[in-house]
Amino acid sequence: MLARVLERISKGDTLVVVRIDRLARSLSHLLEVIERLEAKGAFFRSIQDPIDTGSPQGKFTLQVLGAAAEFERALIRERTKAGLASARAKGRVGGNPGLRAKDPAALRKVRLARQDGYMERLNETAQDWVPHVRRLRPDLAWEDVVRIINGPLPEARRWTQSRLLRAVKAYVRDGFLPNEVLGRAGRRESDDRLPAIVAAIKGADPNITLQTICDRLESMRERTPRGRTSWQPSSVRMLLERAEKLGLLKSAQ
Repeated sequence: MLARVLERISKGDTLVVVRIDRLARSLSHLLEVIERLEAKGAFFRSIQDPIDTGSPQGKFTLQVLGAAAEFERALIRERTKAGLASARAKGRVGGNPGLRAKDPAALRKVRLARQDGYMERLNETAQDWVPHVRRLRPDLAWEDVVRIINGPLPEARRWTQSRLLRAVKAYVRDGFLPNEVLGRAGRRESDDRLPAIVAAIKGADPNITLQTICDRLESMRERTPRGRTSWQPSSVRMLLERAEKLGLLKSAQ
């Protein structure tokens, strides 16, 4: 439900909820949702809480909440470090006794903390992969989606297919991507695969030049229709024309 709402919201809209806890499972989750609304030029309002990002007071409250969340994380890190150091000094084994005893409540707290930390790291890279996943899945296979995402990225920021799938599943679980992106990709005729890939690259940046598309395809190690490794603008132009006839270029945009 949240995914469909976030998909439909556009610039100037306001997402209204009765209470914060009806929308988000944690403060970090709430801040993630609001960041996505702000990226779309939309606003957030909670009727029973003093948050309305369309007003100066609401924005200030949000800033306080963000600072409080970061301060809380910092305190937890410092308390953990101090506790472990004290335990080592007294000759005790550090760590949470509940975890050593495999207490379900303690295990759940650790799992949620790790989950929040993972989502925070994902949010830092979301601009690299989320727009592509929204546009290309499930029309293109994951293998091709990963290669398109990695095309403009430096080596240190590139994705593996398994890592991308884990990230997408996490975003689907929290409502930031629709469940449809995890659907099975349809079978595509071999002659249509290259036009679909070129259309996807063009759709991500309508102003991209033919030569840049050539460079992108070469970085993806994609071979030309004749099996060559070096691409020419004329070949890309031909594929774009075929993609337009197939209706692929319009769907990529």
